[in-house]
Formats: sequence, structure tokens, C-alpha cells
Amino acid sequence: MLSSVLRELKFEAAAYRLLALTAPWRVGFGQRGVRGIHIVLDGRCDLMVADGTVVPLQAGDLVVLPRADPHELRSAGERRARLVPSAELDASRQGGRIRAGGGGEATSVLCGAFLFGEPGHPALGGLPRLVHVAGDSGRAPGWLAAYIEVLSDAALEGGPGSELVMARLSDALVARALRFHAEHAADPGWLRGLHDPYVARALAALHDDLGHPWTLNSLARTAGLSRSAFAARFTAVVGEPPMRYLHDRRMQRATTILRDERATLERVAARVGYGSQAALSAAFKRHTGRAPGAYRREARRPAELDTRG
Repeated sequence: MLSSVLRELKFEAAAYRLLALTAPWRVGFGQRGVRGIHIVLDGRCDLMVADGTVVPLQAGDLVVLPRADPHELRSAGERRARLVPSAELDASRQGGRIRAGGGGEATSVLCGAFLFGEPGHPALGGLPRLVHVAGDSGRAPGWLAAYIEVLSDAALEGGPGSELVMARLSDALVARALRFHAEHAADPGWLRGLHDPYVARALAALHDDLGHPWTLNSLARTAGLSRSAFAARFTAVVGEPPMRYLHDRRMQRATTILRDERATLERVAARVGYGSQAALSAAFKRHTGRAPGAYRREARRPAELDTRG
């Protein structure tokens, strides 16, 4: 289920850099749409997120920011050093390593980024703002240590195939971190739903077959609960009613098909669970404000102009 949603989001990875920093220092990360991954290799530092919350980090810690929230890393307790944008630091890198700071306490951080090719996907709202996987006495958890070694080598050495290695490892690393978060999550969302045995069955079924004529009753039967018990449980765990969740996923799948494929509207309707083109058109227009055909023409226009040069 987690893997299928990540495929829907169209995970794309960007390069990693090794930051060798000495206090005092502050680095800002705020590039639109870029979602950060930070692994503290040595030393300690603070992460400050957009709402001002400060999370102390130490060697062995991993943090992932799946919603692309602006944030900064800074030397422990630091507040006055100049905030340097990550892009400015990147311009001074040597290979995959960047050195900066004031000469004090040393900290090394492996910093990466990833993108989602579907930034409007409703599943993004169910991702946590921050995933923090804490190390133990300065050491990364066993499953993370293997990623660190290979990603560090790929970032520093580069060479043929290194980008592909980092992309595949990042995909697996983010999925593993999100699974860790889901196992400990308290906030509502589909990630939390994956670890509720009843809700997880319904989520897996509807994601596997959005074209099925799902009703609240049929989803409840799939989950193994009564209609009322299922509706209450799903809403409490996921944070929205099951039929609204299903509708949003269907509309997202429809927009993806309309933009990326040449399927007829009748075929699109069947694939996302609407019995006719008219039913799809009505639902799609209510959801997006545009008819499916108009959306398809607008979504394809830039690519067609680029193709003609």
C-alpha cells in the first residue's frame, strides 16, 4: 500500500551533498517543492522548522521533511549566525563535499532532497511534516547504517551510475522512514491507517481497484466491520470520511490519466469508478471547476508548443 501510493506520487530523487560544518553556522532550505533528507553523521546540530519548533539532532539521527516545508539546520544553540541559503553553499562545493562555518565544534551532515512529480496529489496531505528517526548513543539504527554508507560514497565519489544509485536508495530510504513513522504515528492520516488492521484492508482494496463500484457498505464488508463502525473508525484514523477519501483519489487518478495518456473519456470513467462519461464529467467539473476535455487540452498545450519548438 505504501509503495503503491509513493508510485502514484511519482517519487524523484535529487543529489546528496556532505556538509562538513564548524560552529557557528546556519543553513536554510526553502526551495519550492524540494523535500529534505538530513542524516547527522558526526557531531550535533538543531533543526528549526517553519513554525519555530527546534528539534535537537545528534549523530545517527535521520530527519525527513515530506511536505517540502522551509527549514534550517544550525549549530547547536546557534541563533545569530548569518543564515546561508543551501543553494549558496552548493555553489562552493568541491565534488560532493561542502565546507563552511566559523571554525568551532564540527558537525557532518549528509543532506539530500527528493521531489514528487504529483505535487497536487491528495495523499500529500496525509504525510507527516517531519519524520525523525533517532539514533542510539551516536549510532544510526542498523537498517539506516547501510543506506548511509552507500549514499555517502555515491555523493562523494560521483561517477557513472551514482545518480541512479542515489535515486533508488532514496526511494527505499524514504519509504522505510515513512513506515517507521506510521508505526509510531498518533496524528490522523492514511499512513496511520496502514497500521489499523480494519482500515488498512479497506485502503489496500480501494487503491488496488479504484474502478470498482465501491460503496460505504462494500468497503465496510471488506474491512470486516459494520457500516457505522467502519465509517467512524476510518474517519478517526485517516482524518476524513471514507467516501470523500475515495472521491479525492479517483479525481487525482483521473487528472493523471487525462494529462499523461490518450484514453477516451469513457475509458477514463471506467478506470476511476464512474459508470459513464457523463458521470465522470459532472464529478470532475465539481471537483476541479473544469470539464475533463478542457483540462486535458490545457494540460497538454505546453508540451505541444515545446515539441514544435
